[in-house]
Parts: sequence; structure tokens; C-alpha cells
Amino acid sequence: MTSNTTRRSWQRVDGVLLLDKASGMTSNSALQSARRLFSAAKAGHTGTLDPLATGLLPLCFGEATKFSADLLAADKIYEAELLFGLTTDTGDAEGTVLQQRPIDFAQADLEATLLRFCGRISQIPPMYSALKRDGKPLYQLARQGIEVEREARDVTINELLLLAFSGHRCRLRVSCSKGTYIRTLAEDIGNALGCGAHLTALRRVAVGPLRIVEALTLDQLQALSEEQRIDCLLPPDALLQTLPAVHLDAEATQRFVHGNPVSVVAAPGKCRVYGENRLLGLGEADAGGNVNPRRLVCA
Repeated sequence: MTSNTTRRSWQRVDGVLLLDKASGMTSNSALQSARRLFSAAKAGHTGTLDPLATGLLPLCFGEATKFSADLLAADKIYEAELLFGLTTDTGDAEGTVLQQRPIDFAQADLEATLLRFCGRISQIPPMYSALKRDGKPLYQLARQGIEVEREARDVTINELLLLAFSGHRCRLRVSCSKGTYIRTLAEDIGNALGCGAHLTALRRVAVGPLRIVEALTLDQLQALSEEQRIDCLLPPDALLQTLPAVHLDAEATQRFVHGNPVSVVAAPGKCRVYGENRLLGLGEADAGGNVNPRRLVCA
């Protein structure tokens, strides 16, 4: 009996795709859709976006997956829309309304409140999050009506800029450290104003040095040929641009790619290492003048 199903031929694809994720889809479904377009044998992402959120989702293929964790620690920039006067059980527009309160503040009050949330602040992670308790994501517990105590975490808000205000809605630009929950920030701002608030829209516009202006949607990728899609990929070291570069000669290159430390003048800490006109991998320089291999790229 002959099957009508064509077996997909996966191939090695190395690079970074800047995807503009649509609202309503999970980060994993976006990853799998992009992976199929490239027929990429190996793929991963650099941190999730909520289904409600849109915007920049850097995806890694092949050798670039080795460096995906390095972008998790990067600062992020979001554009967020808040609706005042209503709180929901999820902190965003997908949840059930819990309370409605009157709105009684002016733009000057909002601007003064935003200043209070700049810098290092403490947040309690929301129940509707992917954090795990006893191996189970909190959002699964929340859907069962179970709420557990969560430990507050310190995050940093580098910038909190008011882009627009209409009396019951506002739009903010938020530059923040890793681990910041924008839904929680929206709720906390609303509570500080005495009326409550929830997040109605969220768009990520930057992750570390990567920007949304360079990103493509799945529909745009679908319309391209296979060759054109490959041309859209950034090299794996696009994830490492915040690290200093170290360049090795031929002899040091051979030592490094075989997993041996090399003697190089470099500031202590992580670095991206090059030799033979290509990225060799991620290294870490110590105080003794050696760069030790941490993650190597296959040629």
C-alpha cells in the first residue's frame, strides 16, 4: 500500500530569524511554522511571547541554537496599551473581569506615577505565567482555580515613556530587564492610581541589539522562495553582538576548536571568538590571560 503522505526532508540550516509574531498564536506554534518553512532540522527560540502579544521573536536554527540562552538575559523594549478602571484575573484582555472602579486622575498624575516605577522595582509574578511549581506551570494551576504564593522578584525598568493618553487608556514604551512581566506592571500602575488596569495590547520591538524593523511575518516568509528565505537569516553571531570579539591566528584557532584554552589578551568575561574568517564559538576569558572554549560552532 502506498502512502499519500510525503515525508518532509529536514536540512541543516544555520542562522537567526527575526520573526514578527502575530497575536493569537503561541511562541512554540510560531517557531514550528517557521521551522517548516525552512525545513530546518534543528530550531529553538530565545524566550517566549504571550499569545496576546505581537512583535519580535528571534528564532534560532542549527548552530545558532547554541547561543539562544545568551539572548535570554538581554534587555527588552515593549509598546504596551493599558485600559484603566477594569482588572482581570489574568492581568490582560484575555481574562475575566474581576472589578470595575471609577477613573479619577489626570495625565499629570499618570506621569508622576510612571516615575515611581522607573529603576529597580519588585514584582510578584502573575499566576498566569509559565513559572513552575512542583513541575507544573502556574497557569495550569490558575485555570484550576488554584492560587499559590509567589516570591517577589526584582527587575529593572530602564525607561517608562508615555506615548499617548486618552483618559481611560494609555500607551507606554517600556525598556526593561529580563524577567519583567508587563501585565504585572500594568496592574501595579493601575493600583497606584486607585482605579486598577489591565493590559489590552503588547508589542515587543527590541530584544538586546535586535529590532522589529528587521523582522518578517510568517505571511511574508511564506511568499518568498526558499533561496530568499535563507537570505533573510542573520548569522549565528547576531545573538552575541553585545560581547567583545576575539580574533585568533591559525595556530590558536586549531587549539580552540579542539577544546583547548588559548593565550589571548582580552578582558575577563564572555567573548565571541573568530578564526579562519568565521565564528568559532563562545569563549570566556580569565584573569590569567586565557580564553577558554564554552560553546563551539561546527564548521
